[in-house]
Amino acid sequence: MNDTLFVQTAALIQFVTDVLTRHGLSAEDAAITADVLVAADRRGIESHGVARLKRYVDGLHDGTIRPDAPLQVVRETPVSLVIDGGGGMGQPVAYRTMQRCIAKARDNMLCFAAVRNSNHYGIAGYYTLMALAENMIGISLTNSAPLVVPTFGKEVVIGTNPISIGIPARNERPFLLDMATSTVPRGKVEVYARADKTMPDCWATDETGLPSTDAAQVIRNLLARAGGGLLPLGGGTELTGGHKGYGLAAVVDILCAVLSSGSFSLNVYGDAGALAQVAHFLGVINPEAFVGLEAIRQNLDAFIRMLRQAPRADGQERIYIAGEKEFEAEERHRARLPLATNVFTALNQLGEPLALRLNVYS
Repeated sequence: MNDTLFVQTAALIQFVTDVLTRHGLSAEDAAITADVLVAADRRGIESHGVARLKRYVDGLHDGTIRPDAPLQVVRETPVSLVIDGGGGMGQPVAYRTMQRCIAKARDNMLCFAAVRNSNHYGIAGYYTLMALAENMIGISLTNSAPLVVPTFGKEVVIGTNPISIGIPARNERPFLLDMATSTVPRGKVEVYARADKTMPDCWATDETGLPSTDAAQVIRNLLARAGGGLLPLGGGTELTGGHKGYGLAAVVDILCAVLSSGSFSLNVYGDAGALAQVAHFLGVINPEAFVGLEAIRQNLDAFIRMLRQAPRADGQERIYIAGEKEFEAEERHRARLPLATNVFTALNQLGEPLALRLNVYS
């Protein structure tokens, strides 16, 4: 494609790390954040990748993200945590919380953590992948800024509130669900707006509550809170199941924020210049709490093969398993990554004042 070029994956991680350290993050926090962002691009989820770096740099500049915020344990039991992120970067907060959950699940079979006072943490699936790397079941949820109109509504009230669940397999790839509870995340609409593409009319509404195909206008309305917004999973009506996506989004907000005494719905990114107050919910289940790791891995292999071998619709070559496309993209992009030219340019604009330069892969 004429609007796409390639960069070295390792060089991109180092570039993002360097930009973030120059803006006040510790080397460790910057490296974690860079890995999460590049992981999104590696897995083909460019809506949550390095295109968002400026968002974090701006937050570090304006004080809405605290670069040296301490992570505070508010409450702890052998199988649970309540964490206050101190207004710090969401990626290091979620990463360290997931590490604690994994350690507790190793000793006590499971752990769940509700996290408050954090920031956007990137792709939800990154943290379930952490559990999968330890042969455990991972759960990762987060609330977000109010971007979604509830069923029968015309103004945003709730977030895109993604859900990720990962379960280890044996010979097959893990099952890794990673999805927004809106029809699409805001980042997908941003991708369409940057490319000046017309979007499907089941993704979002205009300020009157009617379906819109104008991605740029939807983004402008969201930024100005002028009405309209993204639609819940299932679209804008009960007939198409929109109330189910709306219900899932509400459950995510409850687990993330109600359980942590954090912020939810309209209070997330509620005031300009204030801390974001994003909340997460992270969990790890040790397979030994049930029939054991090996049995679960074998069972999941059989389940995945049954899904894959199901009769296909006319004209379709393949039935995909959750996470399969992303794992395949990751394999393709280990050494080099495609970036939209405008994203590449924006990254180098961030790097220029810092004497940092990202080069095209040769």
